[in-house]
Amino acid sequence: MKLTCDEATTICDKSQYGEASLWDKIKLNIHIFLCKNCGTYSKQNVVMTKCFNKHKEVIKKEERCLGDEEKKTMEQEVLEKL
Repeated sequence: MKLTCDEATTICDKSQYGEASLWDKIKLNIHIFLCKNCGTYSKQNVVMTKCFNKHKEVIKKEERCLGDEEKKTMEQEVLEKL
């Protein structure tokens, strides 16, 4: 039942994406209770996931358009290749 820190971080990553089993989560929580470093990793992992998801939402909302210079450059590249 004892986990190494490498195994704990793997389960932590799986847990973030909903891929960890109940038994894995139980073992992870016991390990985190005993290991300060893995507890810190788990907290940082949660924060990083939240930041990534927030960034992903913001990007979806933004309109993506080329600027005038980018359009001219692209047009020149196309004309050169023709």
